[in-house]
Amino acid sequence: MKKTYISLALTSIIASSAFVSTQTMAVEGLSANASVTNNYLWRGVTQTTNAAAVSGGIDYEDKSGFYAGAWTSNADWAPNMSYELDLYGGFSNELSNGIGYDVGFIYYNYDNSANTDFSEVYANISWKFLTVGYATLIDSDSGGEFADDTYISADAAFELTSDIILGLHIGTYDFSAGGDYIEYSVNISKDNFTFTLADTDIDGTGGDVNITVSYTVDFDL
Repeated sequence: MKKTYISLALTSIIASSAFVSTQTMAVEGLSANASVTNNYLWRGVTQTTNAAAVSGGIDYEDKSGFYAGAWTSNADWAPNMSYELDLYGGFSNELSNGIGYDVGFIYYNYDNSANTDFSEVYANISWKFLTVGYATLIDSDSGGEFADDTYISADAAFELTSDIILGLHIGTYDFSAGGDYIEYSVNISKDNFTFTLADTDIDGTGGDVNITVSYTVDFDL
């Protein structure tokens, strides 16, 4: 997959990728997580050639709303690639009317020989069960320039029971060089497990329906 930048990303309350977790914190503001999944999907497309992935991350969130973190996983969507390392930071808060917002920066780092690093800025707005957002390319090793490609998505989360959550997601990825596509998914989360059914309108095998199961463990730090 040509993993380029985004521009209008409505990031989900539940997060439709397979790595969602409710993190617990022993040291105020500091948390970590580890996950395993049968297939690492990103914006509807496999990042591991439909193979399993193991990931982990560490996050810090200040009372002010500032946060920063790092997350890593195996990945092989491009030649000479074996891992992905995401570094990010931002600010989130909720207004008195219940509307939440989140703005930030993320840098996607891969093996040096893969020559595929890129960075994005994003902004998300949430209200009750709905989250919408925007993200856009800043720069990339492949020569992409600011706002070349965009990603728009919408996500909704519904509590079916006290411990089962239904997530609905749709996103559109627009590329300046062509190859735009739409992706959508449904997921069910219970305890630390997430089951996801995802599809895209990409022609060929790249657009096949994917079923993923993931398990996440959270750590106190």
